Amino acid sequence: MGVVNVTPDSFSDGGRFFKAKLAIAHARKLAREGADIIDIGGESTRPGAAPVSEKDELERVLPVLQEISDLCVSVDTRRPAVMRAVLEAGASMINDVDALGAPGALEAVAQSSCAVCLMHKKGDPATMQQDPHYDDVLGEVKAFLKERVKAAQGAGIGPERITVDPGFGFGKTVEHNLELLRRLSELSDFPLVAGLSRKSTLGKLTGRPVDERLAGSLAMALLALQGGATILRVHDIKETRDVIAVWEAVRENAT
Repeated sequence: MGVVNVTPDSFSDGGRFFKAKLAIAHARKLAREGADIIDIGGESTRPGAAPVSEKDELERVLPVLQEISDLCVSVDTRRPAVMRAVLEAGASMINDVDALGAPGALEAVAQSSCAVCLMHKKGDPATMQQDPHYDDVLGEVKAFLKERVKAAQGAGIGPERITVDPGFGFGKTVEHNLELLRRLSELSDFPLVAGLSRKSTLGKLTGRPVDERLAGSLAMALLALQGGATILRVHDIKETRDVIAVWEAVRENAT
């Protein structure tokens, strides 16, 4: 899953692809490099980010989606009205950091045939990294995802359409993220999405700024694969494809 942020303030590439023409070109580049899914978003959910209006989000996302709807496109949004609009415009997946928790979100997705990613986060982006606490991070994340899967299925979203994401970095310390990564295989029977690329945990572990976290991101990608991740949400498709190729070759030769 290749990331295309149509925003001025995303943590890794804020502003680089804010113009629709640049976002479209970047999406095409990621697809050529081997992205199976292009994940576009018009609202930054980085720690400390302020929300944007529904109108602004649609004005950012729709022109890009309309030009790349021949690809498998996921839209990163938590607003039901945006979900309905992008699904009508050809989106294949909804990636929701609120796990379809907003009123009307379940119904918006259920009325389509799209895939969905249900993510865990604790708190809102503006405040979620201010001293997050868990008594049992794995247990709490697992229970939340189980509850949201149950709600999705209850709304008529078939199990074959559902993926889940533990939400690395969304209301979690470095220690929380590492614990979830170590025990990723215990989280869910549903396909797992892992988004670790370039995140601040890597900065804290390596001391590297965001534009120097490729090596750490690839290490995280490999660990996520070993933990059972089905989808890797990354910025660097070509390099991550190499990691996947080596990992798959080792697995095949082992059997």
